[in-house]
Amino acid sequence: MIGGSTVQLAGIAKGSGMIAPDMATMLAYVFTDASIDPAFLQTLVERATAKSFNAITVDSDTSTSDTLLVFATGQTGNAPIASYDDSGADAFAAALDEVCIELAQLIVRDGEGASKFITITVDGAESDESARRVALSIANSPLVKTAIAGEDANWGRVVMAVGKAGEPADRDRLAIRFGATEVARDGRVVEDYDEAPVAAHLKSGEVEIGVDLGIGEGRATVWSCDLTHGYISINADYRT
Repeated sequence: MIGGSTVQLAGIAKGSGMIAPDMATMLAYVFTDASIDPAFLQTLVERATAKSFNAITVDSDTSTSDTLLVFATGQTGNAPIASYDDSGADAFAAALDEVCIELAQLIVRDGEGASKFITITVDGAESDESARRVALSIANSPLVKTAIAGEDANWGRVVMAVGKAGEPADRDRLAIRFGATEVARDGRVVEDYDEAPVAAHLKSGEVEIGVDLGIGEGRATVWSCDLTHGYISINADYRT
């Protein structure tokens, strides 16, 4: 609701393979009947993109048709929104974020050969951007993705992906969890570790990996999918 008027947002997106931040094979279009200043809308779109389409990866590969376009028709007739100080600006920004995040997550769920949707959260990094790079390193690791496909709680592969990100990290402060179960703390397996709840979590279609680097306040969340024989079949047979 903006100034007593009901504003609507609708979106559609295409993407399946060659999906990675900043240059995917992705087309996304969002439409709203709100009246909003183009410059301010651009600010909101950039903010929403950082949280959504630039926080997903299917296979780390990129292409040339990476596009998100947002159209505002002004048909609702509300007083134009031009800054965060205007009535309804926060509500509109939240709605745009929600639409973009849902579309981005749907692209991951529709990833080539995907059988599991993976949420990767990195806390305790030197900065938010550092946390994002670590999270994407985990999300793009073939070893991590195949372990999830095989429902294997191989947390050593997560450690490997943290290390290869090239970001500040300390092995002896590292904590890792699958779902709600912590598997490693201070760089070592937790005492009395029971793999049963982790194995049960990995059998579901929704998998969560949490990493705490323990060195700062940076935080990021990205979404990815597993790497299955289906992905290989689709791309091996792509032209034949």
